[in-house]
Amino acid sequence: MEQKGQPTTIVTPEGKVKINKPKWLRVKLPTGENYKKVRNLVEEHKLHTICESGSCPNMGECWGEGTATFMILGNICTRSCGFCAVQTGRPDAVDIYEPGKVAHSVKTMGVKHAVITSVDRDDLKDGGSEIWVQTVKAIRHQSPETTLETLIPDFAGKWENLQNIIDVAPEIVSHNLETVRRLTKQVRIQAKYDRSLEVLFRLKKGGMRTKSGVMLGLGETEQEVIETMEDLRSVQVDILTLGQYLQPTPKHLPIAEFITPEKFAEYKEIGLEMGFRYVESGPLVRSSYHAEKHLF
Repeated sequence: MEQKGQPTTIVTPEGKVKINKPKWLRVKLPTGENYKKVRNLVEEHKLHTICESGSCPNMGECWGEGTATFMILGNICTRSCGFCAVQTGRPDAVDIYEPGKVAHSVKTMGVKHAVITSVDRDDLKDGGSEIWVQTVKAIRHQSPETTLETLIPDFAGKWENLQNIIDVAPEIVSHNLETVRRLTKQVRIQAKYDRSLEVLFRLKKGGMRTKSGVMLGLGETEQEVIETMEDLRSVQVDILTLGQYLQPTPKHLPIAEFITPEKFAEYKEIGLEMGFRYVESGPLVRSSYHAEKHLF
């Protein structure tokens, strides 16, 4: 007999298999004055947030608390990952005023810990690293008390561009491995598992506090999850986030499995035993979820 709250499998009239979300993945609709304030600010300054572009399930909660993860370098990515809701195509020209716009919004919102991410810009020689640098500097100039987390791409392995990030030394630098080694080619089409580990290794050598995230429910085994965690510890990653993959549209990779909250709790204990300083593990966890808590 199926347990209450467990996912249910339905075969549609067209013969397609559909898995209904379990109760632990239900989220509240966005409401409240703080949520409206953040939305108005984002719209007024024509800012891009991964909250919207990535269809994050925590947008209502985070925006309701007056926080948001800003996405720089536009909202069109040069890569076409099988899991990601961000639009793929030819990006617009770089907005040289974007760092100032983001910094102004951070100051206006009174953000104490700002999270910045970006699309991949493989079309640019510097991979967009100069805009990254200018954004960090602009935020620090306008909000010197604000701490920063930067969720960066791999810069296609062009290490001089990665060095630009290290040189401005954000409090936390994050780069997501996203999935296990076996599934990387399917999930992150243009990325490489070992290159991402190299990014994290170089960040740590540069003195950064490092962080990475992995999505579960794409067909990985428990042993593969543990091996991935071990790989991240081998390059001394400090902070790990584990969350449930949710299919953004029917065109994206299907969900293979819904991981239970109990299993996420088990992975958290395993991660802490491995030596991660902080592990955020749960069905609705995303890279920047509760990011302010990771400033240990």
